[in-house]
Amino acid sequence: MQRARAHVKENTAVSLNMTSRVGPRPGGTNGSEFKLRERGTPPYQMSASLKSEVRKLNLVHLLIWLLVAAQVVVSHFNLVSHDIVSMPYQWEYPYLLSLLPLVGSSLSLPKNNISYLVLSMISAGLFTMAPLIYGGMEMFPVAQQLYRHGKAYRFIFGFSAVTVMYLIMVVAVQVHAWQLYYMKKLLDSWFNATEEKKKK
Repeated sequence: MQRARAHVKENTAVSLNMTSRVGPRPGGTNGSEFKLRERGTPPYQMSASLKSEVRKLNLVHLLIWLLVAAQVVVSHFNLVSHDIVSMPYQWEYPYLLSLLPLVGSSLSLPKNNISYLVLSMISAGLFTMAPLIYGGMEMFPVAQQLYRHGKAYRFIFGFSAVTVMYLIMVVAVQVHAWQLYYMKKLLDSWFNATEEKKKK
């Protein structure tokens, strides 16, 4: 009987020690792992912040794309008179392919897919920046003529088409430059996170 009581006391003492804040804890749960978690959070915070910026820029990119696509569709299907919405410039056709890098970057974000992001960056150079550079050169003589002689031959809702398209182009160049910048930073962040996982 005394042995049984002693055994119960021993078990009670052990259980109290296990639940006590001061007493022993199970291995690996003494709080030391918090430092590792804390060290691991900044890259994830940076990745989330960069993703947010890329998403915002993707939305603006989509709006620009829709404006260009609307002009192409309206003029080609003769939905309105060419006096109201003029025929598109040549650079606008390859720019329509800028939807591909937009889709690629959007697909890469949910699961941190490096391959999609790299493809998006490469195609962005081909289908966003290259058409815009070509467009700047294509429209320059028309803009020069408008500036020197005040003559415009193409119009979009009463405004000079070259002026409207140059405004869109200025915004587009800035958006795509920031897109590439944030995508590059995001790619570096994902590479660093991958390297850290391999080391562990």
